[in-house]
Amino acid sequence: MTIKCLIIDDEPLARETIEDYISKIPNLELIASCKHVFDALEHLQNDTVDLLFSDIHMPEVNGIDFIRSLQNPPYVIFISAYPNYAVDGFDLDALDYIVKPFPFERLLRAVNKASKIIYQKGKTTDTPKNQHLFVKDGHKLHRVMFDEICYVEGMKDYVKLVLKDRTIVTHLTMKRVEDQLPEDKFIRIQKSFIIKKDEIKSFNGNEIDLYTLKEKIPIGKLYKEALLKHFGLNMD
Repeated sequence: MTIKCLIIDDEPLARETIEDYISKIPNLELIASCKHVFDALEHLQNDTVDLLFSDIHMPEVNGIDFIRSLQNPPYVIFISAYPNYAVDGFDLDALDYIVKPFPFERLLRAVNKASKIIYQKGKTTDTPKNQHLFVKDGHKLHRVMFDEICYVEGMKDYVKLVLKDRTIVTHLTMKRVEDQLPEDKFIRIQKSFIIKKDEIKSFNGNEIDLYTLKEKIPIGKLYKEALLKHFGLNMD
């Protein structure tokens, strides 16, 4: 199986290096090597692309925002001179994040990882979705499994993820977290709380009682109707 790939990088030398490395990997077919996202978008709309090698810092639109704008992006490996964007990259489910400059072996390792995932996708019509999210706590990047999360509490520009065995406070918005959590497992009950459905001990029309929280959580007016409808209840 041939993996069709695309490069986006505004630096000519970087593109040449990646092109050279790709030419040495038999199962990769380079569709195009683009210097800005608008050329890349045209190829993504007209060609089949399995894997995208994308820079971060580029004029007009950066790589993070570009991938975020795509409705059905291909698998992505970010290649950047800035390691501090790794969290944002993994938030978008990037397969890998390579820091420039890098040797051929580093790209090969990332491609081997991507190949396993892409080949597995080709064998089944039901591709498993990620069961985790990445969050930054201090100087560390943590992989948090969805099953670990009991609830999420918003704290202005931060969120608190309460897990089964620890708590992580990270610089994220509630909307960002909500978009990543699976709807079949989590539900938002007010502006500042997203809870795992399995953590609900009891609730009435106005409050929810969780197994892992002593205080009851008030249900926000904007979320009450959707919550009751989800559980097939009518408490009028």
